[in-house]
Amino acid sequence: MSEHVELSRIRNIGIMAHIDAGKTTVSERILFFAGRIHKMGEVHDGKAVMDWMDQEQERGITITSAATTLEWDGHRVTLIDTPGHVDFTVEVERSLRVLDGAVALFCAVGGVQPQSEQVWRQSEKYSVPKIAFINKMDRVGADFYSVVGEIQTELEGNAVPIVIPIGAGENFQGVIDLLDMKAVYFEEDGKNTIVREAAIPDELKAEAVKWQANLVEKSAEQDDVLLQKYLEGKSLTRDEILTIIRKATIARRVVPVYCGSAFKNKGIRRLLDGIVRFLPSPADLPPIIQAQGESVQRTHSADEPFSALAFKVAADRHMGKLVFIRIYSGEIKQGDTVLNSTHNSEQRIARLVRMHADKQVTIEEASCGDIVAVVGLSQTRTGDTLCCVDNPIVLESIEFPAPVMSISIQPENRQASERMVEALHALADEDPTFLVTFDQETSETILSGMGELHLEVLVERMRREFHVEAKVGRPEVAYRETGVTAVDGEYKHVKQSGGRGQYAHVCMRLDPLPAGSGFEFVNAVRGGRIPENYIPAVEKGVVKAMAHGPFGGYPVVDMRVTVEDGSYHEVDSSDMAFIEASRVCFRTLFLKSKPVLLEPVMSVEVTVPELYMGPGSGSICQRRGRIESMEDQGGTKIINGMVPLSEMFGYSNTIRTLSQGRGSFTMHFERYEAVPFDQAEALIAKRRAANKIH
Repeated sequence: MSEHVELSRIRNIGIMAHIDAGKTTVSERILFFAGRIHKMGEVHDGKAVMDWMDQEQERGITITSAATTLEWDGHRVTLIDTPGHVDFTVEVERSLRVLDGAVALFCAVGGVQPQSEQVWRQSEKYSVPKIAFINKMDRVGADFYSVVGEIQTELEGNAVPIVIPIGAGENFQGVIDLLDMKAVYFEEDGKNTIVREAAIPDELKAEAVKWQANLVEKSAEQDDVLLQKYLEGKSLTRDEILTIIRKATIARRVVPVYCGSAFKNKGIRRLLDGIVRFLPSPADLPPIIQAQGESVQRTHSADEPFSALAFKVAADRHMGKLVFIRIYSGEIKQGDTVLNSTHNSEQRIARLVRMHADKQVTIEEASCGDIVAVVGLSQTRTGDTLCCVDNPIVLESIEFPAPVMSISIQPENRQASERMVEALHALADEDPTFLVTFDQETSETILSGMGELHLEVLVERMRREFHVEAKVGRPEVAYRETGVTAVDGEYKHVKQSGGRGQYAHVCMRLDPLPAGSGFEFVNAVRGGRIPENYIPAVEKGVVKAMAHGPFGGYPVVDMRVTVEDGSYHEVDSSDMAFIEASRVCFRTLFLKSKPVLLEPVMSVEVTVPELYMGPGSGSICQRRGRIESMEDQGGTKIINGMVPLSEMFGYSNTIRTLSQGRGSFTMHFERYEAVPFDQAEALIAKRRAANKIH
C-alpha cells in the first residue's frame, strides 16, 4: 500500500450503530471488496478480522475499536469499527473525536434504536459528517422508507436517499441508483454475489422518478445558484448534484442514504463509493485551534508544524504500550522527539506502525491525516496532545462519562498481588472509564466501570492476559448523595494540650444545586476574618468531607458551599486546623439539609415478541421501573422504560427466560434520581453492617 497519498484522497471514517446492527459484518465486507482480506470472517463463528480479541470472538460482540487501512478508487481509507454495546461507549467517544466522517448503520427492521440515538448525539458533539447505510434489507419486516423517516424525525437528520431498494425481505433483489437512474441487481451464485446493471423495470419507474426528483430538490436547496436553475425548470447535471451533496454532507446539512444486506454481500460497493464521494478528507476540515489560552491554530497540511492527538492506548503483548494518534498537521519519523504539551514532557518516537486490527505494519514516517500507532510514548495517556517541541499547541481533549458501577477485587494469593497491580495499571491506562481505588476502611481494591459487562470483560482480560486469578465481589452501584434544603451554621475547632494549640472557626452555608451541577465553592468572607491563605484549606476540608458523605458514605454532589465568616488565632491557627473545622462543619450541616441518596437510572429498551409483552412489561415494573412507551416494530413489541441500575443485575437471563430465549434488551445511563426513603434506609443499614461507614 502506497504511503504517499494526496491529502484530498484520504478518508478517516468510523462505523457506528446500535448493537447487532451489523457493524463488524459491514467492516468485513468493506475489507474484502477493497482487497484488504481474501476471505471474509463472520461474527457468529468467531472469525471476523476486526473482532480479534478472544472475548469478542467468544461473545460475538465488539469490545474494543479496531483500526485498519484500505484503498478504494484511488483513495486511502482508514476504517475504525466501534462497539455497539453501551458499556464500551468510551471506544465510540474517542474514535469520533479523531474521525473526519462516519457511516451510521441502521437495521432495516429495528430502525433508529436507543444506541443509534446515543452514537448520533456523540457524533454531533464532535461535528462529524455522516452517510447512512440501512442494513439487513433481506430480513422479514425490512422497511427502507420507514427508517429514512425515522432518521429525519427522531435524529433530525436530513436523510437523502442516493439509492432505493428493489424489493424487501426475501424479495430484496437490488437497488436503483438515483444518480445514474439504473437498476443494480445482486444475484447469488453459490457463495458469490454477482452485480448486474440493467434498465429500471417499468413497475418501478414512477417510484424511481419520484425519489430522483427528491434528490434533485434536496440538492438544489443547498445552493442558491442551483436553486435558481431548478426553479427555472432547468435540469441539474450529475456532477452538479454530486458536488453539492458532497459540500452539504461535509457541512452536516445532508445525510446521503444507501442500503443493502452486508451478510449477503449486497450494496457494499455502492457504500464504498459513497464514502469516497461524500465524506470529507482532512483538506476539507477547518483549521484546528488551541484548546485554551492563546489563539494558536494549524491548517491541515504536512507543511505545518507537527500536532497530533493521542486517542487510544493499548497494551500489546509483543510491542508493549501502543499509543494510537491522529496527526492533524506536519509529519513525524521514527526517532523524532516530540513534546507532550498536555504534561509538558518530551518523548521519543521509537517506532511507527500502521494497524490492521491486531496486526502491525512498520512504517518509516507518518504525515497529516494519518491515523497510526506509536511505540515509545510511555508517559502519554488518552486525550494528550503531541506536537513539535519548538511550536507547542494543546488540542481539545476528550470527555468521558463517569463510571456507574463498582466491584471489589482481591488477589487469591500474595504472589498474584504484584501482578494484579501491574495489570490494573495497564488496563486503567487503556480505558479512561475504568477507575481503580483503594478503600482504606475495608482494605479492598475497588474497580469502577460503565456496567456489569464492562467490569466482567476487564476481570477476564486480567485473568487471560496478565495471568491474575482474583476473588471478585458482587457489583455495587455508584450511589451519590445530596442535600435538599439550604442550611447554615458554624463550627469552632479548639484544641489545647500544652504548647501550641489548634484553633479554627468557620461559618458556612450549604445550598442545593440543580442535578448535574457538581460542586461549587464560594468565598464570601470579608474583612480578613479568615485570612486568604487559609481559604484553600477550608475548601480542602469540604472536599474531604464530600468524598465520603455523612449520610450514606457516598460522594456528595450538586452542592454549593459558601464560607461566610469565621475567625482565627495568630498563633494557634493552621491549615490543618481549618481543614478539620470545615470538614466537621460540612458534615454537621449536611445532615440538617434533609439529605437524599441518589442512584443511576438507566433508559432501558426491551424487545420481545408480542406474545411475551405482558411478562416483558411486568419485569420492568417489578424492578422499580416505569414504562415510558410501547411500540410495534417488525412484528415485535418494544417496551421503553426507566429502571434503576441496581435492579438490572442479571436481567439478561430474566428476559430470556420470560420470552423463551426470544427477548433482548439494551440500556444506557440517563441520569441520577433520588432513592425512595425506605430503600435508602435499607441501603445505608446494609453499608453500615459491612463496616463501610461509621
